[in-house]
Amino acid sequence: MELVTAVFNIVLVAFIGATMLAAGLGTRVADLVAVLRRGSLLALVLMANLIVVPMLGWGVAWLFGLSTAATIAMILVAASPGAPFGAKVAMIQRGDVLTGSTLQVLLATIGSVTFPVTANLLIGWAGVGSSVALPVGDLVRTVAILQLVPFAVGLALRHWTSDTAGRWSSPAQRLSSVSFVAVLVLGLGSSWEQIVSLLGSRTLLGAGVFTVLAAVAGVLLASGPWVRRTTMGGIAPLRNAGPAFAGVAIAFGNDPEILAALSGILLVGLVVCLPIAARLAATRSDDPLAAPTPSSVAGHGSGS
Repeated sequence: MELVTAVFNIVLVAFIGATMLAAGLGTRVADLVAVLRRGSLLALVLMANLIVVPMLGWGVAWLFGLSTAATIAMILVAASPGAPFGAKVAMIQRGDVLTGSTLQVLLATIGSVTFPVTANLLIGWAGVGSSVALPVGDLVRTVAILQLVPFAVGLALRHWTSDTAGRWSSPAQRLSSVSFVAVLVLGLGSSWEQIVSLLGSRTLLGAGVFTVLAAVAGVLLASGPWVRRTTMGGIAPLRNAGPAFAGVAIAFGNDPEILAALSGILLVGLVVCLPIAARLAATRSDDPLAAPTPSSVAGHGSGS
């Protein structure tokens, strides 16, 4: 078990670092600046992902009466915005990929600092035990360094040496994808008995409800055309696995029950979001600017 834990931690570091490096390599400074200038959109997206979605995670855990382990897992997931897969979902749905991917990177960057503070606050509110608390200082340092440093390196390379960034981008993305699968497999493998016990449980049902509510919040708390709103609706429920897994490793010693619930919640998010993204893509042309309005989407759905 100690060997599995050690390998898990190494793969986790590789996943977080490669993911943020790939994000930096694919982001232009001009795109970040352009997004930062959209004051109303930025304020709404930050509110949705840093406040509303974490509160939804806490609320769903309370509503479904989840166990201590599942409650902690739900809160860790909900408190961690900016999943790299959110940008992939934006592509699948033929959404506003540029705005979505840029905001996803921004959320992951800001979430490096806010994640442990938000999670610790919500865990306290959840009343899962006075001894349950995240070491905020350790998590801020660890997650911020693992996310911000590789992102800054990638962003600098993209800005100053775009050829080098282009060569590094594909390997970094491949490493991110492979290491993400490895993190899930190792997490599932070390706690498979607990995961089996989740089948048909309130934890997975709660994860589905949380995903839907977070998607609705992402759509409502966004500005601009429908295609941009649905893009943010696809990004909001997909949370950043790296900080959440790091929180379990640092604060809870890779507790198998928390790992099982965490893996299950993340997988449910993907299972719910991917078909919705594919359905949205079927209503759109290759040009996202030509995407239908909400009323035309509703009309399309009613006729199928």
